[in-house]
Amino acid sequence: MGTKKKKAIWVYTDLRNERLFTLSLNVLARAYELNHSVSGTIIAIVIGSSANSASETTMEIPGIPINEAADRCLSHGADRVFIFENPTLAIPRTDIYAPVLSDAVESRAPMLVLFPLTEFGRDLAARTARLSNAGLIADCVDLAMKDGRIVASCPSWGGEILAEITYRENFHTTGFATVQPHGIQPVNSSGNPGTIERITVESVAIPEGIELLSSTYELEGRKKLEEAEIVVAGGAGLGTADGFGMVRDLAAALGGEVGATRPPVLQHWIKEDNLIGQTGKTVHPDLLISVGTSGAIQYTAGITDAKTIVAINRDLNAPIFQIADIGIAADAATFLPIFASKVRQTVMRSLTDTLYETKETGEEKTSGFGEKLLKLRESHGWSRESLAFATGQSPEFIEQFEKDEISPSVSFLLRLSRAFNVDPGTFLHESEKAMIRDQRTQQFVKRTQNYSYQTLTPGTENEHLRSFMITIESKQAHKPVAYKHEGEEYIYVMEGDLELTLGGKVHKLKQHESIHFNSETPHKLRSLSDEATRCLVVLYTP
Repeated sequence: MGTKKKKAIWVYTDLRNERLFTLSLNVLARAYELNHSVSGTIIAIVIGSSANSASETTMEIPGIPINEAADRCLSHGADRVFIFENPTLAIPRTDIYAPVLSDAVESRAPMLVLFPLTEFGRDLAARTARLSNAGLIADCVDLAMKDGRIVASCPSWGGEILAEITYRENFHTTGFATVQPHGIQPVNSSGNPGTIERITVESVAIPEGIELLSSTYELEGRKKLEEAEIVVAGGAGLGTADGFGMVRDLAAALGGEVGATRPPVLQHWIKEDNLIGQTGKTVHPDLLISVGTSGAIQYTAGITDAKTIVAINRDLNAPIFQIADIGIAADAATFLPIFASKVRQTVMRSLTDTLYETKETGEEKTSGFGEKLLKLRESHGWSRESLAFATGQSPEFIEQFEKDEISPSVSFLLRLSRAFNVDPGTFLHESEKAMIRDQRTQQFVKRTQNYSYQTLTPGTENEHLRSFMITIESKQAHKPVAYKHEGEEYIYVMEGDLELTLGGKVHKLKQHESIHFNSETPHKLRSLSDEATRCLVVLYTP
């Protein structure tokens, strides 16, 4: 890179969605502060396509339109905006963007190029710096001009100290840096002269041997960490990525969000967006549970607005206990699984109370149950389809439950508890267990009163597992309409031919053939034989 370096600070802007673009504006604000000492030009870099589509696909590309992005950059501190356009640049890819950006750096020679500290920003910065044969300072939380040199402050030693890093002496090439986008807000200042330069990229090199298989865009509606009512934050004391996974489990059980101190972020146990503290986000939940965090000021500066702080640490002298409302001296690996299990039991108890309160008042709708079920599902990251599969229901039924349009059965509650790895016996009262046994007994008696049933397990009215012999007259249906009931069913054809209609799909079984299915699926049995069809049925009910 032989071109003389200019006093220009470039900031790459991520247009994939509003959240990421806001992070870019935060980095633009950091460049605005640095420029007070540099007295140069702040230039926002926008890469994309006005057509909003890629050359190899007709799919619509969501995100911030490039013209809108340029205007917003100019109103938030950028003096100029460079728009690099080509239809192939519509889908963000670091392997394609890096050569485009490197060529621009080569020809225009800015002093500094800044990137938001995100996974995409890290990747793009590293690739571009390598192509430019230039230095890259990673994870900057601050930038300043000292003695005529750019000096960056970066976390070191697991975030315990801030190290000052600079480019080598006689540095004549462009410097690259990834910048922590949190802890600073976009500036509301119009740039000077406030111009936009559109640069058509004539050709874009597509790397050989790499094929884009799919591209999924982040949904915007997810609740932000800063807005969460419950936050569970983990620190270096958790030891490993698996240890940090216990924090996720507890947050899911509580229906809360996951936060972290600097070390887990540096270890890539969690994304940069979940960082709490001076260089991260400030949270103000009703409840904050801090696990394995020492209590360094860099972290605690971000949690002081929490209404209740619970600290879990095996070190009795950890500073975190000085600000905690409740302190628990325990090893996280031992304590957290037990704690999370108790939380899940409490949550299921709460759902049960909501269900029975409704039944006692005779209300048609299950007031409050749907909202709790929705929150529980989302906190575990489950889709309606996955929860439906785990509970033997349809996605439509789950949606009706969540909208309080129908009241769930007790059997659904039991299956729900198993789906969330909670033993029903740990949260049900004895009276409720007795009621469930009574319901099972009544169903058993009702079945055995029918002439076609012969129980093979007499006296097992209260048991989970029972077996019957079912006789279906020739060419007749066992019942006139499809029906369903709680539990799982196994059918073995002993004599004749059987037609089983299961959820609208027809299965034909011959003698000595069998099938297993969820009894909540509507089903209907019919004999296809000239003689009676006899089946052995084994039924399991929760």
